[in-house]
Amino acid sequence: MRLSSSSDLWTLLWTVLQFNAMGCIQSIRCKPKSFRDSIIVLEVNTSIDSNPTSIDESSSVVLRYRTPHFRACARVLVPPVPGKETWTIGWIQACNHMEFYNTYGNKGMSSWELPDLRDGKIQAISDSDGVNYPWYGNTTETCTIVGPTKKDSKFTVSMNDNFYPSVTWGVPVSDSNVPQLSSIHRDQSFTTWLVAINQATAETLVLQTIRWRMRLHIHVDPEKPLGQRALLKEPVAQEQPQILGKNEPIPSNAMVKPNANDAQVLMWRPKSGDPVVVIPPKY
Repeated sequence: MRLSSSSDLWTLLWTVLQFNAMGCIQSIRCKPKSFRDSIIVLEVNTSIDSNPTSIDESSSVVLRYRTPHFRACARVLVPPVPGKETWTIGWIQACNHMEFYNTYGNKGMSSWELPDLRDGKIQAISDSDGVNYPWYGNTTETCTIVGPTKKDSKFTVSMNDNFYPSVTWGVPVSDSNVPQLSSIHRDQSFTTWLVAINQATAETLVLQTIRWRMRLHIHVDPEKPLGQRALLKEPVAQEQPQILGKNEPIPSNAMVKPNANDAQVLMWRPKSGDPVVVIPPKY
């Protein structure tokens, strides 16, 4: 074919461009994104509050402390759900490491322990609320989309976590309540996942992964009057959580019973003699 003028050349070029553009549009329509690839995390925010751990000496039986809160919040967009599928999107958390020692001078120490985690038999243990496995909770922590839906769904899921335990002033295996507590040490690490799960097929999509850690050291002088015994040492401020650039898979133990609260054991480890189980696991 011979082109008689530059205008004919432009006409041909325009026709080719239109054809290619239409071809691209048709190609996109012929290959739509899968549902799993269309769930979009619009925003994720996570932090640990800046306030230091607070200490409560109002009780003559126990010392109480309250750590700052870890918080995670995500805005999610879910495309129209085809058919009668049901998807739940929310937070799942697991404990990866736990050190929780309460020292009583030269008598020994009490220790909350997760035996399988301590012994390296598992890499993580569920931190579910103990009812809504595998979810951390089922109020603000999750959202369920029941199909079929015709429009996109936008929503927010959020969670928070902190420690608020009681530690006896006296040795836990003694009938005496004479104050002997001399220090509290705690160091725990967690992984928190934003996850979408198909309720029928159990298909699990990890949308975001967060790692965080809470550390604590309290020095106690049992000789001092009640209300003046405990002093918070380092760290006063916690290191902030990390949002991972690459998602991590969820270990199987993080999805099922038991959770950390039911699996933990309170041990008494004397300076001399054999360890004693003070509080056995609940499961």
